[in-house]
Amino acid sequence: MQRKAYVSGAAALLAALLAGCTGGSDGGTTDDSNPGGSGTASAAAQPGRYRTLPEPCSAVGEESLDSLLPGIRQITDEEQRAKAYEGEATPTYDNDRKVGCGWKVDSADATDHLLVDFERVVSYDNAVSDDSQAEDLFADKEEAADLPEPTATETETQSAPESTSPSASASKSPSPTATTSSSASDSASADASADASADATADATPTDLQPRLLDGLGDEAFLDDELSSSGSTAQRRTVTVAFRTSNVIVTIEYAEQPAVAGAVPDSKEMQDKARKLAVRLADSLAG
Repeated sequence: MQRKAYVSGAAALLAALLAGCTGGSDGGTTDDSNPGGSGTASAAAQPGRYRTLPEPCSAVGEESLDSLLPGIRQITDEEQRAKAYEGEATPTYDNDRKVGCGWKVDSADATDHLLVDFERVVSYDNAVSDDSQAEDLFADKEEAADLPEPTATETETQSAPESTSPSASASKSPSPTATTSSSASDSASADASADASADATADATPTDLQPRLLDGLGDEAFLDDELSSSGSTAQRRTVTVAFRTSNVIVTIEYAEQPAVAGAVPDSKEMQDKARKLAVRLADSLAG
């Protein structure tokens, strides 16, 4: 009789233990399914729009190359001209992350260089999107360019001295008794002053051609323009246009060095050519 009682007690203990485990399991499931619980995972940041990059050497068409590299049309040998159009790919370790292509063409007037670089930015932080990471990298690139602060235009600078009152203008007019020689002297002095002002304006870089931020190109963009002298007396101008579209950063470097000593590459012409190429590349990415 005592043995039977012992077996019944053991069975009851086993049943109680099983019931306790089942209850604990149900309670744990309920806690994990609580939307406000600490176990809820946060949503990962969205990936960037672009997963691949274009082939850089074929991204620039022959029409653009003819404009940017005038010497390419002066190459008489068809095989050499075709090779000049092809460009040279920039060495890279990952064609899905960073690619580029460069061209160098000599002409009778100058040597022109063109470099186009594509970089696809990928964030490895689940809390940071590819676009945000690309935005930070582009901000660093813009800061490194050290763009000048926008300044007033030449017209705005000169408008204040010219806005004189009628009485002041009358006081500066010659009196009726002024001699002809005095008038001629004043006229000559004014002409000399105008010539000096024109020379100073010609030497200065117009405000609208200075390095600056650009509107209407990708999500954000800037232009840099640098004139430097190498070992010779010829001055080399480098125009850089960089823009960001989603998680892709595109950089265009367009440089020209004249063959004639003392010649200076035209800033406006080079900037216009580089910006036109940037617009075409942005449109191709958008498409």
